[in-house]
Amino acid sequence: MPEGHTIHRIAKDHTPLLVGQVVGVSSPQGRFAADAALVDGVELRRIEPFGKHLFYWWANGLVGHVHLGLFGKFRVSHGHATAPVQGLVRMRLQTPLATVDLAGPTDCSIGSADERDAIVRRLGPDPLRRDASPTSAIERMRRSAQPIGALLLDQKVLAGVGNVYRAEALFVNGIHPSRPGRQCSVDELTALWRTIAAMLRQGVKDNRIITIDRREFRVNRGQARRGENTYVYHRDLCLRCGTAVQTVALGGRACYFCPTCQQG
Repeated sequence: MPEGHTIHRIAKDHTPLLVGQVVGVSSPQGRFAADAALVDGVELRRIEPFGKHLFYWWANGLVGHVHLGLFGKFRVSHGHATAPVQGLVRMRLQTPLATVDLAGPTDCSIGSADERDAIVRRLGPDPLRRDASPTSAIERMRRSAQPIGALLLDQKVLAGVGNVYRAEALFVNGIHPSRPGRQCSVDELTALWRTIAAMLRQGVKDNRIITIDRREFRVNRGQARRGENTYVYHRDLCLRCGTAVQTVALGGRACYFCPTCQQG
Protein backbone atom coordinates (compact mmCIF):
# COMPACT_ATOMS: atom_id res chain seq x y z
CA MET A 1 0.00 0.00 0.00
CA PRO A 2 1.44 3.42 -0.91
CA GLU A 3 2.70 5.43 2.05
CA GLY A 4 1.89 9.08 2.63
CA HIS A 5 4.70 10.51 0.54
CA THR A 6 3.28 8.82 -2.57
CA ILE A 7 -0.16 10.36 -2.01
CA HIS A 8 1.28 13.85 -1.54
CA ARG A 9 3.45 13.40 -4.63
CA ILE A 10 0.42 12.34 -6.68
CA ALA A 11 -1.44 15.48 -5.58
CA LYS A 12 1.61 17.60 -6.40
CA ASP A 13 2.04 16.06 -9.88
CA HIS A 14 -1.65 15.98 -10.83
CA THR A 15 -2.52 19.50 -9.66
CA PRO A 16 -1.05 21.38 -12.66
CA LEU A 17 -2.76 18.92 -15.02
CA LEU A 18 -6.25 19.00 -13.51
CA VAL A 19 -6.84 21.86 -11.06
CA GLY A 20 -8.43 24.97 -12.52
CA GLN A 21 -9.64 22.95 -15.50
CA VAL A 22 -13.08 21.82 -16.57
CA VAL A 23 -12.58 18.07 -16.30
CA GLY A 24 -14.20 15.31 -18.28
CA VAL A 25 -14.96 12.56 -15.77
CA SER A 26 -15.96 9.07 -16.84
CA SER A 27 -15.80 5.46 -15.74
CA PRO A 28 -14.77 3.12 -18.57
CA GLN A 29 -15.20 0.21 -16.15
CA GLY A 30 -18.69 1.38 -15.24
CA ARG A 31 -18.49 0.96 -11.46
CA PHE A 32 -17.95 4.71 -10.93
CA ALA A 33 -20.34 5.85 -13.68
CA ALA A 34 -23.13 7.28 -11.50
CA ASP A 35 -20.70 9.30 -9.39
CA ALA A 36 -18.70 10.41 -12.44
CA ALA A 37 -21.85 11.95 -13.91
CA LEU A 38 -22.12 14.22 -10.85
CA VAL A 39 -18.87 16.04 -11.67
CA ASP A 40 -18.39 15.46 -15.39
CA GLY A 41 -17.71 18.83 -17.02
CA VAL A 42 -17.20 20.59 -13.67
CA GLU A 43 -14.13 22.62 -12.72
CA LEU A 44 -11.77 20.94 -10.26
CA ARG A 45 -10.72 23.43 -7.59
CA ARG A 46 -8.23 21.48 -5.49
CA ILE A 47 -6.62 18.09 -4.86
CA GLU A 48 -6.07 17.55 -1.16
CA PRO A 49 -3.85 14.77 0.24
CA PHE A 50 -4.38 13.60 3.80
CA GLY A 51 -2.44 10.56 4.97
CA LYS A 52 -3.23 7.80 2.50
CA HIS A 53 -6.36 9.56 1.17
CA LEU A 54 -6.92 11.94 -1.75
CA PHE A 55 -9.80 14.41 -1.82
CA TYR A 56 -10.97 16.20 -5.00
CA TRP A 57 -12.79 19.48 -4.39
CA TRP A 58 -15.16 20.32 -7.24
CA ALA A 59 -16.64 23.72 -8.08
CA ASN A 60 -20.20 22.43 -7.53
CA GLY A 61 -19.42 21.73 -3.86
CA LEU A 62 -18.96 17.97 -4.15
CA VAL A 63 -15.82 16.22 -2.92
CA GLY A 64 -14.29 13.12 -4.46
CA HIS A 65 -12.47 10.53 -2.37
CA VAL A 66 -9.80 8.09 -3.51
CA HIS A 67 -8.03 5.51 -1.37
CA LEU A 68 -5.62 3.45 -3.43
CA GLY A 69 -5.39 0.52 -1.04
CA LEU A 70 -3.13 -2.35 -2.04
CA PHE A 71 -3.82 -2.38 -5.76
CA GLY A 72 -4.84 1.13 -6.79
CA LYS A 73 -2.69 2.88 -9.39
CA PHE A 74 -2.80 6.04 -11.46
CA ARG A 75 -1.59 6.32 -15.04
CA VAL A 76 -1.04 9.69 -16.70
CA SER A 77 -1.13 10.14 -20.48
CA HIS A 78 -0.12 13.41 -22.08
CA GLY A 79 -1.69 14.38 -25.36
CA HIS A 80 -4.02 11.88 -26.99
CA ALA A 81 -5.31 9.33 -24.48
CA THR A 82 -5.06 5.64 -25.23
CA ALA A 83 -8.21 3.56 -25.21
CA PRO A 84 -8.77 2.19 -21.69
CA VAL A 85 -8.45 -1.52 -21.05
CA GLN A 86 -12.02 -2.78 -20.81
CA GLY A 87 -13.01 -3.45 -17.20
CA LEU A 88 -9.84 -1.93 -15.75
CA VAL A 89 -10.12 1.86 -15.48
CA ARG A 90 -12.43 2.87 -12.62
CA MET A 91 -12.12 6.63 -13.14
CA ARG A 92 -10.85 8.67 -16.08
CA LEU A 93 -10.12 12.40 -15.68
CA GLN A 94 -9.53 14.31 -18.92
CA THR A 95 -8.38 17.87 -19.58
CA PRO A 96 -6.65 19.43 -22.62
CA LEU A 97 -3.37 18.83 -20.77
CA ALA A 98 -3.60 15.16 -19.84
CA THR A 99 -5.66 12.08 -19.15
CA VAL A 100 -5.42 10.53 -15.70
CA ASP A 101 -6.66 6.96 -15.32
CA LEU A 102 -7.27 5.25 -11.99
CA ALA A 103 -7.45 1.47 -11.69
CA GLY A 104 -7.96 -0.86 -8.75
CA PRO A 105 -8.59 1.54 -5.85
CA THR A 106 -10.09 0.45 -2.56
CA ASP A 107 -12.42 3.46 -2.73
CA CYS A 108 -13.35 5.92 -5.46
CA SER A 109 -16.47 7.94 -4.77
CA ILE A 110 -18.11 11.34 -4.89
CA GLY A 111 -19.66 12.78 -1.73
CA SER A 112 -20.06 15.92 0.32
CA ALA A 113 -17.64 18.04 2.30
CA ASP A 114 -19.25 16.61 5.44
CA GLU A 115 -18.37 13.09 4.32
CA ARG A 116 -14.79 14.21 3.69
CA ASP A 117 -14.68 15.70 7.19
CA ALA A 118 -15.99 12.46 8.69
CA ILE A 119 -13.10 10.54 7.10
CA VAL A 120 -10.53 13.07 8.31
CA ARG A 121 -11.92 12.97 11.86
CA ARG A 122 -11.04 9.29 11.99
CA LEU A 123 -7.41 10.01 11.13
CA GLY A 124 -4.49 11.16 13.21
CA PRO A 125 -2.35 14.12 12.11
CA ASP A 126 -0.51 13.87 8.79
CA PRO A 127 3.13 14.96 9.32
CA LEU A 128 3.30 16.25 5.74
CA ARG A 129 0.51 18.79 6.21
CA ARG A 130 1.23 22.33 7.31
CA ASP A 131 -1.68 22.22 9.73
CA ALA A 132 -0.43 19.05 11.44
CA SER A 133 0.32 19.16 15.15
CA PRO A 134 2.24 16.29 16.74
CA THR A 135 0.56 16.81 20.12
CA SER A 136 -2.44 14.51 19.63
CA ALA A 137 -0.33 11.72 18.13
CA ILE A 138 2.29 11.93 20.87
CA GLU A 139 -0.35 11.93 23.62
CA ARG A 140 -2.12 8.89 22.17
CA MET A 141 1.14 6.98 21.90
CA ARG A 142 2.29 8.04 25.35
CA ARG A 143 -0.92 6.78 26.99
CA SER A 144 -1.07 3.46 25.11
CA ALA A 145 0.06 0.04 26.27
CA GLN A 146 0.27 -1.12 22.65
CA PRO A 147 3.70 -1.63 21.06
CA ILE A 148 5.03 1.51 19.44
CA GLY A 149 5.48 -0.43 16.18
CA ALA A 150 1.74 -1.13 16.07
CA LEU A 151 0.81 2.43 17.01
CA LEU A 152 2.78 3.89 14.11
CA LEU A 153 0.71 1.85 11.64
CA ASP A 154 -2.59 2.90 13.23
CA GLN A 155 -3.95 5.62 10.95
CA LYS A 156 -6.09 6.90 13.83
CA VAL A 157 -2.85 7.79 15.63
CA LEU A 158 -0.72 9.01 12.74
CA ALA A 159 -1.84 9.34 9.11
CA GLY A 160 0.35 8.30 6.20
CA VAL A 161 2.93 6.05 7.86
CA GLY A 162 3.35 2.57 6.41
CA ASN A 163 5.55 -0.43 6.99
CA VAL A 164 8.78 1.00 5.62
CA TYR A 165 8.75 4.35 7.39
CA ARG A 166 7.76 2.89 10.76
CA ALA A 167 10.66 0.42 10.72
CA GLU A 168 13.18 2.99 9.56
CA ALA A 169 12.07 5.77 11.93
CA LEU A 170 12.20 3.40 14.90
CA PHE A 171 15.68 2.31 13.86
CA VAL A 172 17.01 5.86 13.49
CA ASN A 173 15.76 6.65 17.01
CA GLY A 174 17.00 3.39 18.53
CA ILE A 175 13.54 2.30 19.69
CA HIS A 176 12.60 -1.38 19.78
CA PRO A 177 9.27 -1.83 17.92
CA SER A 178 7.80 -3.95 20.72
CA ARG A 179 8.27 -1.30 23.41
CA PRO A 180 4.88 -0.09 24.69
CA GLY A 181 4.06 3.47 23.73
CA ARG A 182 3.68 4.51 27.36
CA GLN A 183 7.25 3.43 28.03
CA CYS A 184 8.54 5.98 25.49
CA SER A 185 9.37 9.44 26.74
CA VAL A 186 7.88 12.60 25.29
CA ASP A 187 11.33 13.49 23.95
CA GLU A 188 11.59 10.11 22.20
CA LEU A 189 8.14 10.42 20.66
CA THR A 190 8.80 14.00 19.56
CA ALA A 191 12.04 12.87 17.90
CA LEU A 192 10.14 10.01 16.26
CA TRP A 193 7.57 12.46 14.83
CA ARG A 194 10.33 14.69 13.48
CA THR A 195 12.13 11.74 11.90
CA ILE A 196 8.94 10.52 10.22
CA ALA A 197 8.11 14.01 8.94
CA ALA A 198 11.63 14.44 7.51
CA MET A 199 11.57 11.00 5.86
CA LEU A 200 8.15 11.65 4.31
CA ARG A 201 9.25 15.06 2.98
CA GLN A 202 12.32 13.45 1.44
CA GLY A 203 10.10 10.77 -0.07
CA VAL A 204 7.94 13.42 -1.77
CA LYS A 205 11.08 15.08 -3.14
CA ASP A 206 12.69 11.84 -4.34
CA ASN A 207 9.41 10.22 -5.42
CA ARG A 208 10.62 7.05 -3.73
CA ILE A 209 11.66 5.87 -0.28
CA ILE A 210 15.26 6.61 0.70
CA THR A 211 15.70 6.64 4.47
CA ILE A 212 19.47 6.31 4.86
CA ASP A 213 21.55 9.39 5.62
CA ARG A 214 23.35 10.36 2.43
CA ARG A 215 26.22 11.71 4.55
CA GLU A 216 26.67 8.25 6.05
CA PHE A 217 26.04 5.85 3.16
CA ARG A 218 25.95 6.00 -0.61
CA VAL A 219 22.49 6.09 -2.16
CA ASN A 220 21.74 3.97 -5.19
CA ARG A 221 20.75 6.55 -7.79
CA GLY A 222 19.29 4.11 -10.29
CA GLN A 223 16.50 1.62 -9.95
CA ALA A 224 16.91 0.23 -6.45
CA ARG A 225 15.68 -3.06 -5.09
CA ARG A 226 13.85 -3.17 -1.77
CA GLY A 227 16.29 -2.82 1.09
CA GLU A 228 19.05 -1.07 -0.85
CA ASN A 229 18.28 2.42 0.46
CA THR A 230 17.09 1.50 3.96
CA TYR A 231 18.83 0.65 7.24
CA VAL A 232 16.86 -2.44 8.27
CA TYR A 233 13.68 -2.70 6.20
CA HIS A 234 13.80 -5.78 3.98
CA ARG A 235 17.48 -6.29 4.75
CA ASP A 236 19.25 -9.40 6.04
CA LEU A 237 21.90 -7.43 7.93
CA CYS A 238 21.71 -4.07 9.66
CA LEU A 239 23.36 -1.52 7.39
CA ARG A 240 24.98 0.23 10.34
CA CYS A 241 26.34 -2.58 12.52
CA GLY A 242 26.01 -5.76 10.47
CA THR A 243 23.82 -7.61 12.98
CA ALA A 244 21.25 -10.00 11.53
CA VAL A 245 17.95 -8.13 11.14
CA GLN A 246 14.93 -9.61 12.90
CA THR A 247 11.20 -9.11 12.44
CA VAL A 248 8.25 -8.99 14.79
CA ALA A 249 4.60 -9.07 13.69
CA LEU A 250 2.92 -5.83 14.75
CA GLY A 251 -0.19 -4.23 13.31
CA GLY A 252 -0.61 -7.18 10.99
CA ARG A 253 2.73 -6.59 9.27
CA ALA A 254 6.30 -7.76 9.83
CA CYS A 255 8.33 -4.94 11.40
CA TYR A 256 12.08 -5.11 10.70
CA PHE A 257 14.51 -4.13 13.45
CA CYS A 258 18.11 -4.51 14.58
CA PRO A 259 18.40 -6.20 18.01
CA THR A 260 21.75 -4.46 18.57
CA CYS A 261 20.84 -0.91 17.57
CA GLN A 262 17.30 -1.13 18.98
CA GLN A 263 17.64 -2.91 22.29
CA GLY A 264 14.43 -3.32 24.25
